[in-house]
Amino acid sequence: MMQTQETEPPSWLTPPLFMIGQDGQGNWVAQDLSGVRGGLFVNRDAALRFVRSENGDRPQAVIMVSGILELDMTRKPAATPRRHLIIDSERPRRVA
Repeated sequence: MMQTQETEPPSWLTPPLFMIGQDGQGNWVAQDLSGVRGGLFVNRDAALRFVRSENGDRPQAVIMVSGILELDMTRKPAATPRRHLIIDSERPRRVA
């Protein structure tokens, strides 16, 4: 009998981790750890709804920040391999 071994999914399949907290003005902030996704929200529930929609409703992917959390959307995402699309006019043609 063969036993299947469960392995951890590749990082691109794991949901992003989000921080939720309040900024210095009392607005609710939600931002992923890479700094690519996030926003300001009128209340905690709205921030949680956004995070649930972004991470596939996984509560374990939420970090509640007890101190000040300022929204920072100036960070660049980490370099990831790009998949290049070949446009039809760029495809090599076979010549007979």
